[in-house]
Amino acid sequence: MTRDHDANAAAGVEKQASDPLGFWQHSHPLRSVLASEMHLRHLPRFTAPAKILQIVILVDEPGSASSRVHIQSLAPSNDASLPLDTKHAVVPLGLQTLVWERHTEFVTYTVIDENPPEATFDATSFAEARRLIGDLPGQIVRATQIILLSRNDPGPPPEFLSGSFDADALVVCDIAGGKARIWSDFQLHADGLGRLLIADRGLCDGETQRSVQSLQELGNYRNMALLGLPVAQQLAPEVTRLEQDLAELTGRLADPDNTDEPLLDDLTNLSAELARLLAQTRYRMSATRAYAQICADRLAGLQVRSIDGHQTLSEFTDRRLVPAVRTCLSFIERVEELSQRASWTSGLLRTRIDTALARQNRDLLAAMNRRTQLQLRLQQAVEGLSVVAISYYLVALIGYATLLLPLKHDMILAVAAPFCVLISAIALGRTKKSLLE
Repeated sequence: MTRDHDANAAAGVEKQASDPLGFWQHSHPLRSVLASEMHLRHLPRFTAPAKILQIVILVDEPGSASSRVHIQSLAPSNDASLPLDTKHAVVPLGLQTLVWERHTEFVTYTVIDENPPEATFDATSFAEARRLIGDLPGQIVRATQIILLSRNDPGPPPEFLSGSFDADALVVCDIAGGKARIWSDFQLHADGLGRLLIADRGLCDGETQRSVQSLQELGNYRNMALLGLPVAQQLAPEVTRLEQDLAELTGRLADPDNTDEPLLDDLTNLSAELARLLAQTRYRMSATRAYAQICADRLAGLQVRSIDGHQTLSEFTDRRLVPAVRTCLSFIERVEELSQRASWTSGLLRTRIDTALARQNRDLLAAMNRRTQLQLRLQQAVEGLSVVAISYYLVALIGYATLLLPLKHDMILAVAAPFCVLISAIALGRTKKSLLE
């Protein structure tokens, strides 16, 4: 049996072959895919009485691929053709029907038996289907057995209910606007399965499988949402420790006597731990939020009505799911807020370090300015001494050169001295100017 969207795709090809107005020719490449997506993941039609077994398995990407390959191996032997990228398949298994669905994180196997031998929670009637399914890849997060009673059935006797369910945890309510009634304790029994009893009280054509599917999706997404709770509870003490460490670091930052380098090392280590914690939990907590919203949508669509003296499905779901989801959301909010506070503290520390560096640069520039002024003064002093020294040597040379002249030697040196000083000063000034240029 092919999937409905495969039939739609084949019909699309046929329409495309006879497309006089060009609607297929100018269609978006994803038009057929989007139209088929709206018809995916629905159970085939069945009527009461029936028994259903559904197994929900948490898988990774390799496990999801293995599950698809396994279903692909079952399909040819049962005259079914499945494309390689299939996410939904309906495979007949003799008198029973197997519905396989692949989701983002989990895979569901649903076996429908429309000819149950008896209305009891005995899973042996699904033994052949379980054998064909084989070793399922991944880990089971939910497995439920469902009994659907026909509207002609007088209803479950009290001894059946007391023998099948825990009376203290029993949930009884009407759904679909009173067209069906459910009984369940939402507990795992000795066979490892949960139990759900549904009595048809006037479900119209198509409402039966939609009601069963909504009930199962509510339970499946509820369990998937609750996967985030143990993570939040396990890591909450670590978040508390990081909050205390950050408060202590902020206190040390306010103390001017503490050096910046140890503070920076400790703050860097704390930020790295926060980044690891966010990367480790962000997806799980986001998935919890999304699954919880789907649960709320499914619960609203079931149109639950209460029965006096009994807990309803809405009360059971809200009593535990809502606090669990709030715990998860509070956890991720704490981590994100802590990350923001660490970022602020890091900004304060960087400002403190930048201020200290600016102060050091200012002091360094002031010291360099003082040294430059001192060097300038020394240079000016050296220039003056150089003029005196050069003038002295010039006067001495003139004195040696005029020893043999018939003139007064002292008079010659007295007259030459000012000119030697002037010439030396001019020569040094020009030399300095040319060097600076």
